[in-house]
Amino acid sequence: MWDYIFIFIFVIVVLFIVFVIKTYNSLVVLRQRVNNSWAQIDVQLKRRYDLIPNLMETVKGYAAHEKEVFQKVTEARTKAINAQGVEAQGQAENMLSGALKSLFAVAENYPELKANQNFLSLQEELSNTEGKIAFSRQFYNDTVMKFNTKIQVFPQNIIAGFMGFNIIPYFEVAEGERGAVNVKF
Repeated sequence: MWDYIFIFIFVIVVLFIVFVIKTYNSLVVLRQRVNNSWAQIDVQLKRRYDLIPNLMETVKGYAAHEKEVFQKVTEARTKAINAQGVEAQGQAENMLSGALKSLFAVAENYPELKANQNFLSLQEELSNTEGKIAFSRQFYNDTVMKFNTKIQVFPQNIIAGFMGFNIIPYFEVAEGERGAVNVKF
């Protein structure tokens, strides 16, 4: 009789340990996917930052007197490059997007600039990069959702809390960025 009770308790303990190990490992894997997806955003943002100076130089050649716009783009780019963390990065990226819209609005006033092949090529590259950033943000947020859900559902939430797993913020756009943007090129 005692042998059966001992075996039953032993099996329960082993199953519990297996469950804890499996849950912990799955949380680590999801956290690594979140880190990887953030790194993918970082790669695309670096590409964007590298394109901006070339684009600004092209526009400067036609609109040298638009110093305020160039200064705003430069400041926004610097803030975005130096931003730390998801929330700060999101805010900095929103500022940079707004500054780039101003730059393209300036370009709208110069027909010869809009016809410049270098400008058109840079504009296309930036547009492609923006699409890749949007996809990377979506992938990041999907991965964060899976991670955050996993650490909040029972009984994983007990193990996640005990092991120090915390909610990860989404990469969100600012309230002003949610509406449709009407930019003409």
